[in-house]
Amino acid sequence: MQSIFHLAMHVRDLQVSRDFYGGLLGCKEGRSTETWVDFDFFGHQLSLHLGEPFAVSNTGKVGEHDVPMPHLGVILEMSDWVALKERLIEGQVQFVLRPHIRFLGEPGEQATMFFLDPAGNPIEIKGFTDLQGVYAQF
Repeated sequence: MQSIFHLAMHVRDLQVSRDFYGGLLGCKEGRSTETWVDFDFFGHQLSLHLGEPFAVSNTGKVGEHDVPMPHLGVILEMSDWVALKERLIEGQVQFVLRPHIRFLGEPGEQATMFFLDPAGNPIEIKGFTDLQGVYAQF
């Protein structure tokens, strides 16, 4: 069964969020009102509502890193990941966890990067050369 994921979360400023998600990340804007806006977040529905974002702490232990929790993410094919990484670097995004490869040579080898949206919501973007490896057992 193929499905589309939906996530609704808080942001503090819709215009700033439009610039970030629509402009920098390249997500297509969907429906909106004065208090929320939808985006096509890499094929999934992301609804941004005005409000106070979740509290975040670096408590997710992955490999040698403590990653922000909770966080939103997407998995891309490696060529798309590299293109987005370059766009983020060009846009001078401050990374929480700089782009790198983790689990090198192991099942589930992946590229990853973490950054925050303007409201402080953490985002992880993963890249795989083979999407069959997404659920690989260690």
